[in-house]
Amino acid sequence: MKEFSHKHSAHCESGVTSLLFKHKGLDISEAMAFGLGSGLAFAYLPIVKLSGMPLIAYRSMPKSIIKTVTKRLGVKLKSQTFSKQKKAEEMLDQLLDEGKYVGLQTSVYYLPYFPKDMRFHFNAHNLIVYGKENDEYLVSDPVFEYTVRIKKVDLLKARFAKGALAPKGLLYYLDSEPREIDYEKSIKASIRATIKSMNPPIFFVGIKGIHYLAKQIRNIPKKYKSDMHYPRLYLGHIVRMQEEIGTGGAGFRYMYASFLQEASQYTNKDLLMESSQMMTAVGDEWRLFAQETALMCKERKELNFEKLANMLDSIAEEEKLVYDKLKLIA
Repeated sequence: MKEFSHKHSAHCESGVTSLLFKHKGLDISEAMAFGLGSGLAFAYLPIVKLSGMPLIAYRSMPKSIIKTVTKRLGVKLKSQTFSKQKKAEEMLDQLLDEGKYVGLQTSVYYLPYFPKDMRFHFNAHNLIVYGKENDEYLVSDPVFEYTVRIKKVDLLKARFAKGALAPKGLLYYLDSEPREIDYEKSIKASIRATIKSMNPPIFFVGIKGIHYLAKQIRNIPKKYKSDMHYPRLYLGHIVRMQEEIGTGGAGFRYMYASFLQEASQYTNKDLLMESSQMMTAVGDEWRLFAQETALMCKERKELNFEKLANMLDSIAEEEKLVYDKLKLIA
């Protein structure tokens, strides 16, 4: 098996980004990759469906982290999608023959090395292919503690899954070496971008988006009255989007807190350390919200939509305070 330094990560895209940079000679942590990629976000998108439910995103759009990090650090990123599976397979094999490590966007559902109870229709999972032996590809999937193998027929199926966020055979790789990094400049630019993304004029994005989700939950009793079957599924979907898909609401906040702590080594140490502690507390509140929601879904607690909505409104205000403080250095 070809040598590859694999590392287990909290989230697929930030983990892949960190690993690709490491193999190009720049050992940045996953948290630093996530922060420099301005990965923190929130959006409630009822027109985009995932398993028939609204898409709730706690991070920026797929592919945005690695695109932003490479641009910010002056590294050339090459990516390509395909209309034909044969061309996608040939290009992957060619890049592997050239000794490149290749990132792929895939569907979780069609990756057979995932346990069956962990497979679901989510098309924005990222992994690295670092070699091939016979009809099997050698894979570094950052959500696993070890490297795995996958047959080429299964990988093709995962690369060309249909539905929301369809990957269309997407592959990408770093095509230049990292230059000397001005971390202070890059950190400030990334923080400014995150503040902007969390405070847009759009009602379903950022801090306003969190309040909007609270409003949807608060209106459930009026809309569904006595039939609580769909509302329970809806609440379960919120928890799943938050805690199971990727790193979720709390996990992404913890990761951003780690980024702020690491960033404090380069600029505004006291303010960034204080902001890191505040964001960690926000992550704790997101986790408590998920726990409370899950207990109500499982009928271990009585449904209380007003309580859940109030928790979200409070989370939004606490998170806003973090961005207000970060404005002082951005």
